Formats: sequence, C-alpha cells, structure tokens
Amino acid sequence: MSTPTPTFFAQFDEQQLVAADKAHYMHGYHVFDEHREQGSLNIAAGEGAYIYDTAGNRYLDAVGGMWCTNIGLGREEMAQAIADQVRQLAYSNPFSDMASTPAIRLCEKLASLAPGDLDHVFLTTGGSTAVDTAYRLIQFYQNSRGKPEKKHVISRVNAYHGSTYLTMSIGNKAADRAPEFDFLGVADKIHHISNPNPYRAPDGMNEEQFLEFLLTEFEDKILSIGADKVAAFFAEPIMGSGGVIIPPRGYLRGMSAICKRYDVLYVSDEVVTSFGRLGKFFASEELFGVQPDIITTAKGLTSGYLPLGACIFSERIWQVIGEPGSGRCFTHGFTYSGHPVSCIAALKNIEIIEREGLLARVEDVGAYLEQRLQSLAELPLVGNVRCMRLMACVEFVANKQTKALFPEALNIGEKIHLRAQRKGLLVRPIVHLNVMSPPLTISYAQVDEIVETLRSCILETAAELQSNGQYDGR
Repeated sequence: MSTPTPTFFAQFDEQQLVAADKAHYMHGYHVFDEHREQGSLNIAAGEGAYIYDTAGNRYLDAVGGMWCTNIGLGREEMAQAIADQVRQLAYSNPFSDMASTPAIRLCEKLASLAPGDLDHVFLTTGGSTAVDTAYRLIQFYQNSRGKPEKKHVISRVNAYHGSTYLTMSIGNKAADRAPEFDFLGVADKIHHISNPNPYRAPDGMNEEQFLEFLLTEFEDKILSIGADKVAAFFAEPIMGSGGVIIPPRGYLRGMSAICKRYDVLYVSDEVVTSFGRLGKFFASEELFGVQPDIITTAKGLTSGYLPLGACIFSERIWQVIGEPGSGRCFTHGFTYSGHPVSCIAALKNIEIIEREGLLARVEDVGAYLEQRLQSLAELPLVGNVRCMRLMACVEFVANKQTKALFPEALNIGEKIHLRAQRKGLLVRPIVHLNVMSPPLTISYAQVDEIVETLRSCILETAAELQSNGQYDGR
C-alpha cells in the first residue's frame, strides 16, 4: 500500500465510529470503564512499520501489531497471493480424507524448518488453538501408549500460553486472571513453578544459584507429583506477555534434560519467538540448544496477514498415535484449520523472509536495538531493560535500589504508553512494563526514534510523578 492521502482519511466519520465502537464492539481484554470513557484508537491503514488512525495520525508501531507483523504491513505481493488463492480456492474441508494443496505444501515447509524429527504438523487457527491442540495431543499420546495416569502438566508462574479456558489455565499471568473468570488448577492436573526472571531472583542469589534453584524446583515438582503421572512441560523460550523474561543461561537446556530423565514431553511455545523474532525460524534448538517434542507457533507464521497457527510434533509421537492397525481417530479439528488462503499467506510470508534475508537483518538491527535500549537503564523509573533481538521490555519501578513497584492502580506502563502515543509511538503497556516487538524490517533510524521517544516520555513522566508527590526520584 502507498502512503495514504488526506482524501483517504476524509471517508471516515470519526464521531460515528467512536459511538459505534462504544455501543457494539467488545474488544479482547476489554476494560469496561476505560472504554466507556475514552473509546479506542481506531486504525484505518498500515504501511511497513507504521499504522494510521482514522484521523490520519501516523504511529511507529513498535509492538508489531501483537508480536506478529514481522514482514511489515501493506505488502502488495502478499495481497496478490491472497487474492489469487481466493479466486482459485477460497475454502476446502480440512477434515479426515481431504486436503488443500496450500496446506500440504505448508506442512512440508514447516517440517523442513523445524528442528530434529519434528516432521508432523497439525494446522490451527492461531496460537491459543495451537497450544490447546498440543495439550489434546499429549492426552491422546499418553492414552495411546497405555499411560492413562500420565496427564499432569507443568508450566511457570506469569507464563502466557493463550486465552482459551485451557490455555489461560496453563499460563499463569497474574494480570490476566480476572476474578470473574474461572481457571483450571492443581485439581485438574495443571501445576506451576517459578518464573525464571533473573531480575526478580530471591535476595542473595546470583544467576548461577538462581539457575540451580529453578532446576531443583522443577525436578522436585515432578517427583512430588510422581514421574509416572507428569506428561509434559510447557515453556516459552522467552516469556513474551509475561514481560520478555530471558531465563538464566543454561536454564532451558537444563529443563529439557530433566524432561528426558523422567519421560516428560517438552512443549516449546514459539508462538512469539518463531519466524524471525529472534533471528531464527525457530529459536528452541538454534539459540537455546533444546530439541522439543512439540513446537507451537502462530503470529509471525503469516506476519498477521491472516489467522493461522500450527502444532508441530515429533516422529516419536507420530509412531505411537498412528500405530498401524490401532484403528485410532484423532477427533480434534477446527473448521478453519489449514485454511487454504491462510496457508498461501504463510508460504508467501516465509518466501519473503528467506528471499530478503530478514533473519540476518534481525541479527544486525536487533543487536542495535539491544544496545540502544540499554541506554534507558540509567533513567529514573527504569528498573530493568530486557532485550533479545526484536523482543524487548522496559520494567518501571518506584525504587531502583529495592526494585519496589508502583501501586498497580497508578498504571505506570499505561501512563508512559499514552504519552508515547501522543508523540507518534506505540508500545505495549502491561501494568509496570512497556513491551516492544517491532517488525523485522525496522531500520536503524526507527530504532533511534523508538528509544529517544521513550526516553523523553520516561523523563516527563518521572517529573510529573515527582511534582505530584508520587515518586521521590530514588
């Protein structure tokens, strides 16, 4: 798409859109009082790393949509590939003995990109349904191998694995646990262990001691439940919505080794970290030395152009569940899983990433983002800066020495985000955090724009809080 003109924006009746939005549109993570008063930022167009609201204001989208606009917005060849597929075959039944050629080609491509023997693919509609599928696959596998008691799963505190009833329960992100919702828990064979956040390690522990604590805790949890009862461990390589938590060096390898010791499946949730976000198609093995049994993915799989997810699993699992003569049927699926138009978008997206060398670009510009963001660590309010390639987070604290947080009601992350928005920058506020995941196509100049805009917003917010007696500058 070319840069939108004033004529383009003249078509929008902003007042009517705001009224209709407030009256009819219930958003994901809908904050009722806030939406009733303020409405939404209504987006009309996108080009590369920028989006435009209906009034014509331009924003550098440092969030990358929702961790997903990896190749950037408005790609004509993506639009053409999608349109061509709609004309050729807009939909086909994905169940049982039917398949579309785009779905077959995509599964073949994903198997070639995934590490080790992860050669089998179940296509889904997004990340939540990919993780949901992984959980059901684990149940199916354990029952197929004659281990019906081996159904307990372990995840981490403040993890995020999706927003279905099941996946929100496997995740354990405090900010997502609205008291009006119900969640599955220990009684339902879902367990949680510590968040591997070095910045929040117990007092007195260095990184090596923290690593040992985390590994011991995991092994003890398996043994306390009973190794014959623990089916799987779910882990994001880097915890995304939980605050871009980069675990201690050796943590994931250590957790994987414990899984192998006790016959526990390792599920690597790469919904965020795959397709270039960390400079690799998949991060588990190449960056962290882990060969998972299952990988879940979505988001960057199509760069957000269309909904699609995938659960990719090992030959070992396939051999058990598909045992010849077993007569089994995997009675699980979605009307829109393997949607031919979504699959063609994914294939074109992967082609663009490969042809334009975007993985190598992420290594380069991602290293620059890491370096530039660290310059914010010296500022007031900033407790910790975490960044690995194009996943980044700034954590705000009321006291840099004690790491004490501001009251949640102050919503410090939102304060800084709204100030940045007024200056044409979008970051994602999560209570005490500002999270970033820009497109893989981001430039050095755009990195500078992100960092310098954030710098000014942090300093202005600190001054405002000090003048209001809400921050003492420590």
